[in-house]
Amino acid sequence: MEQVLQQVAQTVERQLDQELERLETLDSTDLEAIRQQRIAEMKKRAKQKHEWLANGHGEYTEIDGEKEFFTVCNKSENVVCHFYKNDSPRCRIVDMHLKTLAAKHVECRFVKLDVERAPFLTGRLKIRVIPTIGLVKENKTKDFIVGFTDLGNRDDYSTEMMEWRIARSGVIEYSGDLLVPPEDRKKTINVQSKKTIRGTTYDSDSDLELSD
Repeated sequence: MEQVLQQVAQTVERQLDQELERLETLDSTDLEAIRQQRIAEMKKRAKQKHEWLANGHGEYTEIDGEKEFFTVCNKSENVVCHFYKNDSPRCRIVDMHLKTLAAKHVECRFVKLDVERAPFLTGRLKIRVIPTIGLVKENKTKDFIVGFTDLGNRDDYSTEMMEWRIARSGVIEYSGDLLVPPEDRKKTINVQSKKTIRGTTYDSDSDLELSD
């Protein structure tokens, strides 16, 4: 692990040196072009964010039924939909995490739908376990999070764990490692910290088209 981390650090350092060398060779015209490109990108992003917020992004809201579900998916490229029942304590746990993530990831629409209001849709999507989270991209269901199995199979999983699992389906922007769950990364960091303190080493063993 230490060798891998050292190699990664060396690679990043080389990339940084190359970028610095490139910047040193740029003249004023090149720098102005880069500046204008960056400004254009920022304006485009701001406009896109405004459109997202106008479509209900940034909040975790409840939708009335199947018709509104299809409307939401038609308006937003990325949708996270929590299929829930009022009498499920685990659904309330999901609500807590999705409310936090909705405010953080405005690029995605976060909604919830009572399965009793959507018998046709839940039957079509073959939803059998509550809670189930449907992950929709470009009007197609790409993935489902069924129960808490993918979240550490425990009720006290972290919001970071939910964020990572949703990100694996590409419906939110994520800068972390999609191959390693956050809980595993924390364990790795803790092990490395103990090694440093003790000064010893250890051996570690369907796309489903959505249309009404």
